[in-house]
Amino acid sequence: MMHELLKLKESYILAQKVGLKAVMATVVAIEGSSYRRPGVRMLIFENNTMVGAVSGGCVENEILKQSQSVFLNNKTKMMVYDGRYRLGCEGVLYILLEPFSPDIAALNAFETVVKKRQTLKIESFYTKTEGIQPGMGSEFHFEGRNFAFSNIQLDKTLPVYTQILKPRFHLIIIGSEHDAVQLGHFAFLTGWEVTIVASVKDPKTIANFPGANQVLHLLPEEIGSLSIDSETAVILMTHSYSTDLKFLIGLKNKNPAYLGLLGPVKRRNQLLNEFFEYADTYNEELIDVIHGPSGISIGAETPQEIAISIIAEILSVVRKEEPISLKYKVNAIHS
Repeated sequence: MMHELLKLKESYILAQKVGLKAVMATVVAIEGSSYRRPGVRMLIFENNTMVGAVSGGCVENEILKQSQSVFLNNKTKMMVYDGRYRLGCEGVLYILLEPFSPDIAALNAFETVVKKRQTLKIESFYTKTEGIQPGMGSEFHFEGRNFAFSNIQLDKTLPVYTQILKPRFHLIIIGSEHDAVQLGHFAFLTGWEVTIVASVKDPKTIANFPGANQVLHLLPEEIGSLSIDSETAVILMTHSYSTDLKFLIGLKNKNPAYLGLLGPVKRRNQLLNEFFEYADTYNEELIDVIHGPSGISIGAETPQEIAISIIAEILSVVRKEEPISLKYKVNAIHS
């Protein structure tokens, strides 16, 4: 996930300031089941602190032990963790442990990718043989350029795990009441980028919205100026019917992954009827991604529970999964 890698990058920059070396741990392959899938990463620092996790907690201490030799000899190694004989874990994890010392050009390029909401490609070259193997390691790919995790010479004839990271999912919340605060905070905890759109007369600032990336004070006719891509969801929750309608009309040419409407079915139908009446032209695909009432049925009542319900529906839509209890799912949890 892009937001997890961003957190690792920020932690690395802080560690650099105090002169701490870092080791990157990457799950490059699994056999059987595991808590997380290949591509999950964590950073280990030479003061024995760790950022991130690659499992539910049963692997991290072993990674800390195994990373010590990487700090000493600056050589990449393969760690094989067989969880079949350990409580709670049933798979075999192949974890690449490598020195992590990207230069300033790599860090700047990564920051550019995040700001421009571009896709990021990472390749990790490895073997499944445990221990030190020459040529193993990883590199980023930014706009046709390669940036290695460290100065180790990579052997690109080795098997490679390729990961494509999409931009952080973006949630635009049109509204600034208490429920918008809760939804924005829960979305932040999920790792999403959060934009709050408030009324031009609303005195609230970003300090009123924990976790939000920005607060914009816009008129409905200005909402079309926002960049809304396929990794963006929009929620209309101003609690004013006329204002919601105006913003919906302002979004008529956009194509988000999800557009949520609060309120009962009757309100949704009335909004759509008036939208069709007042919007002379519109993007027909927008209608297909409108969800109202927004959320899945979990008996949510409080603003916090409603936020969970909405986020769960957005995830199910963008991941193309029908919400069901996992105990009724006959195939694997992850496809």
